[in-house]
Amino acid sequence: MTTFPFNSSIYTSNNPSFTSVLDSSGQNRRLLVPSAPKPEFIFTPSRDSHVQAAVICSKKLGIHLRVLSGGHDYEGVSYVSEIESPFIVVDLMKLRGINVDIKSNTAWVQAGATNGEVYYRISEKSSVHGFPAGVCTTLGMGGHITGGAYGTMVRKYGLGVDNVLDAKIVDANGRILDRAAMGEDLFWAIRGGGGGSFGILLWWKITLVPVPPTVTVFTVNKTLEQGATKLLHRWQEVAPYGDDNLFLRVLIQPTGSKPHRTITTSYNALFLGGARTLLQVMKKSFPELGLTRKDCMETSWIKSVIYFAGFPSGTPPEVLLKGKAAFKGFFKGKSDFVREPIPETGLEGLWQRLLIEDSPSILWSPYGGRMNQFSESDTPFPHRNGTLFISLYLSFWQEGDKNVAKHIDWIRNLHNYMGPYVSSFPREQYVGKDKDQSGS
Repeated sequence: MTTFPFNSSIYTSNNPSFTSVLDSSGQNRRLLVPSAPKPEFIFTPSRDSHVQAAVICSKKLGIHLRVLSGGHDYEGVSYVSEIESPFIVVDLMKLRGINVDIKSNTAWVQAGATNGEVYYRISEKSSVHGFPAGVCTTLGMGGHITGGAYGTMVRKYGLGVDNVLDAKIVDANGRILDRAAMGEDLFWAIRGGGGGSFGILLWWKITLVPVPPTVTVFTVNKTLEQGATKLLHRWQEVAPYGDDNLFLRVLIQPTGSKPHRTITTSYNALFLGGARTLLQVMKKSFPELGLTRKDCMETSWIKSVIYFAGFPSGTPPEVLLKGKAAFKGFFKGKSDFVREPIPETGLEGLWQRLLIEDSPSILWSPYGGRMNQFSESDTPFPHRNGTLFISLYLSFWQEGDKNVAKHIDWIRNLHNYMGPYVSSFPREQYVGKDKDQSGS
């Protein structure tokens, strides 16, 4: 029997690299401060059998196990354990194989690969194939898809989980199971039921989707002084119902300095087609935005990924192979799903609250289109037909800020304020975005 030494894959707290390895994977620095609970050690398996060994050993020893693929969960549950102690972190960073087969329109993707790497490897083989998953390009595919995975093509092709054919997991007994071996109930559960719940994801088999050779992107900004309130109210009536090829999200932030601070709404879009067709679609469905040809940039699908990820113009797609986020901040986030348009009075109250916080951000991403063709029980991701958009709330602060509690209180108060305008009974949220009780 061949054995493989684990020594180089284990980082204990005595190892000089322990902190840098942990910090390189966790994305929310709020949960990486010295006072946060730390694992006994970090294990970085380099093959599937190593993950099996980790499960079997941790079970025998009674050590709790946290599994990390990209570290993007807002509350750090993949690398921090507030309750179970001792615990270890199994970091899947070395398990990032991607095997693209254009002939069958499929790819096998390892859990530690990022969605950006997946997008790049698809584009290497074809300029007219893509995959519908997240906008942030450093999301680990293991955890990302288990939570649903929505992005700029959500209205055309649904979620990442809607485009999964097979999977391989390690179950609680250390067995590797594919779809046939795990059965349809478990295969249903892992597609949107949340990471770390039903086993450790090793591989996904995904379906590639067609994208046109030319897509169009734009960003148009509107301030309160330019009629942002009425425009955003209208957006709610348009964005979830328009052409399925159009994804038009809105980033909402305070801009400027006191006493001239205002709210800026940034309309950020991907259209699966050329600018000429897009302008016709916008003229018919949302003329109020005033979109012009010079606002529009025609590009390839892979370059639209770069655009949405916020990289500077002209950044080559190879940046997607870096695999780690360039920016990591201190933040607290919450989420909601909205089923009825929020009235202008509700928006005006929202502006008042945004203007008093240091560095807040709200992101509204429309659903509708393909999402309306699924029932809430087709997968564990229930936010389907009838959901207009998802709302993410964030507050960022700098290292050394003495008023962390103030920022967390602010976002909780904002969440409370939004209660009457969002889904209720139950109040829905995106899995992994917040571990507070709803409304707290």
